[in-house]
Amino acid sequence: MDFLTDKFLIPADRFDGPVLVTGAGGCIGAWALAILSRSGISCVAADLQDDRTRPALIMGRDAAADLIWETCDVTDAVRLGDIVQGHNNQAIIHLAGLQVPFCAANPALGARVNVEGTINVLQCAREAGIKRTAYASSVAAVGMPPGGPYKETLYGAYKLVNEHSAYVYWADWQVPSVGIRPNVVYGIARDQGMSSLNTQAIQAAAMGLPFDIPYTGNYSWLYAGEAAAAFIASVSQEGTGAPVFDLNGTCDTIENGMAILRELETGAQVSASGNPFPFPSDLDDAPLRAHTLEYPSISLQDGIQDTHRAFKQLIESGQLTQMPG
Repeated sequence: MDFLTDKFLIPADRFDGPVLVTGAGGCIGAWALAILSRSGISCVAADLQDDRTRPALIMGRDAAADLIWETCDVTDAVRLGDIVQGHNNQAIIHLAGLQVPFCAANPALGARVNVEGTINVLQCAREAGIKRTAYASSVAAVGMPPGGPYKETLYGAYKLVNEHSAYVYWADWQVPSVGIRPNVVYGIARDQGMSSLNTQAIQAAAMGLPFDIPYTGNYSWLYAGEAAAAFIASVSQEGTGAPVFDLNGTCDTIENGMAILRELETGAQVSASGNPFPFPSDLDDAPLRAHTLEYPSISLQDGIQDTHRAFKQLIESGQLTQMPG
């Protein structure tokens, strides 16, 4: 399904060594690997398990099987350092982490993975002299400090700690990084987390199943390919400082997204109900785009259309047989 990544391909000469992608088995990680690989850029996948299910949805089973894949718990600093040194990584895209419900279910583990894991990545960059590191913060960080208009979560608290830690790594040791706060990501391979339901609705329509999203109103529609492209652009040149940027995608209503989907899939029983989603939907991408090399912006129509088309092909080929969970 090359049509998924065609618009995101970049010149291979932007990198002079392998790119390490942590959280490679997740949604954005899978997209980053697919884009880098198809662009002819050497990349190393790292995750807790060697599970290529999500990358295979985007790049195909054969291409996913060819990936260089290292199993690694990001809380294991020694193992992580061995990977960076062993592959002579020149850039790091750090996406490994536990999402909102998993942090709530096991707060201590969430802190180890999300906070200690990010510290380990920054320390590896320091020791290896890497000047190109981007890490995933989250829109959930705007819920801190508590008492504001948005939902507070442990996940958001951990992400805010990471942003401050990255600043100290720059101030004390001149380790540059870019923190990116993705908003609601949708697209192929987005199948877990409280904000994955718009993607699940697209899959349900493709499978002929009814689906109701329990939120209404304005929403951040951040296409997964656009999110991955933003991370890649952020490490396509040497950095300075430790800036943090919002990454929002298109702000539009959930209802409009479902209307687009019903036009693509005649008879689709998809709907939205309930209160607005408890996070901001219209954060500004402009500062990030001004800081990085150019990367594509995907319209809501195109993002939903490509995702629906891909789901139909995956279902017809037998690669995807059931809804998440």
